[in-house]
Amino acid sequence: MANPPLKGIISYPVTPFDAVTGEVDLPALRSLTGDLVAAGSHAVAPLGSTGESAYLTDREWDAVCETTLDTVAGRVPTLVGVSHWSTGGTVRRARVAARHGATAIMVLPQVYWKLTDDELARHYSEVARATDLPMMLYNNPGTSGVDLPPEAVVALARKIPNLTMVKESSGQVPRFRAIRELSDGELSVYNGSNPVALDAFRAGAAGWCTAAPCLVPEWVLELHAAAVGGHDDRADALLTELLPFLRFIVDHGLPRAIKAGLDIQNRPSGPPRPPLLPLPHDETTQLRQLLNHLLPDRLPPSAA
Repeated sequence: MANPPLKGIISYPVTPFDAVTGEVDLPALRSLTGDLVAAGSHAVAPLGSTGESAYLTDREWDAVCETTLDTVAGRVPTLVGVSHWSTGGTVRRARVAARHGATAIMVLPQVYWKLTDDELARHYSEVARATDLPMMLYNNPGTSGVDLPPEAVVALARKIPNLTMVKESSGQVPRFRAIRELSDGELSVYNGSNPVALDAFRAGAAGWCTAAPCLVPEWVLELHAAAVGGHDDRADALLTELLPFLRFIVDHGLPRAIKAGLDIQNRPSGPPRPPLLPLPHDETTQLRQLLNHLLPDRLPPSAA
């Protein structure tokens, strides 16, 4: 699309939990969300897999949605993950997000039974009809067990006018260009696979959906600026330094790794919610070393 509602670095906050009670820690969420906006994120996207959305009660989900959107307060666009096991639950969450002022909603085919093409189409159509917000289809076979190739994504979008965006997290870079070409440029494509961030921008991705700015916002924003500014050598140098960290947080699970990193930075967000466990000691030590390497003052100098 010519002017997508979201572009650039779309930052994912974790959902903080109180370390003693296990309840959602809304003050910590406000602090983290405020930090993401202040750091220069181009958008904020709560309640995806990084935000442990699947482990929240409806009451908790609503509180996280409202708190995040109120904290952002329209300073940047917001993308709310509304996925639920049922169509009815997804519709309910979409309406809550719209009521609190979300810019757009994101829907993962979060399913137990493998859905037919007709069932997928009905699911997305009913969620789309629930609000007038633009909708992002989220393809993440690693978490959902469902892989929607470009042809299937474009076929769905042709049936659903407000399905205008696709977050592609398979890590298959050719899909970015394929989705844009098959949709005649009508669909904006976003990268959700951290290690291929630079390749995705070079293949035409409109943005990068990532939890990395929770810990290293300066590096992520500099990489985006270099990529879109055509500063290829600087972009390559930044990615070389970032890649060990990006691979680490993906390999060890985003909620575990990001929350461990926030603890390292004295910005506690509590443990992940069971069945997830905190990052083990040895891996936490490794993460500390990676973060020390990515302190803001260690950014490679700009050619300018």
